[in-house]
Amino acid sequence: MVGAGKLEADVEIKASADKFHAVFGSIPHHVKHASPHNVQGCELHDGEFGKEGSVVFWNYAHDGVPKIAKEIVERIDNVNLSTTFKVIDGDLLKENKSFKITVKATPKGTGSVVPWTLEYEKLNKNIPDPHSFLQFLIEVSKDIDAHLTKP
Repeated sequence: MVGAGKLEADVEIKASADKFHAVFGSIPHHVKHASPHNVQGCELHDGEFGKEGSVVFWNYAHDGVPKIAKEIVERIDNVNLSTTFKVIDGDLLKENKSFKITVKATPKGTGSVVPWTLEYEKLNKNIPDPHSFLQFLIEVSKDIDAHLTKP
């Protein structure tokens, strides 16, 4: 696994951990309403929203370029408020042999902390680590927070 890597980032938000987790764990198709400039769509291709094993198809704009991702919902943990997606098709697999995204929400004070974890195996060692994609997820998190906490 020459190109195996892992990136992590924490985002502090004002929304409750339960509400934030519900977005990715139960209603990911609502992300487009909270962050329309980043995420243009999330369609269910197989299964049921909020269920492990479901397949979702994302349309998003990363670094100003339209992109797609097809992901299987590998794990939804409603106790620890985390959701794990495994990318099975799309732009992220043009440079990576495998790509997994885990988002978690942890209560903190009146809000919460959202740790994102990216686990990937690059196709070769010359491909850069996906720092800009992690930044994209941070921006989406902030948009979701603003959407969840607006009066």
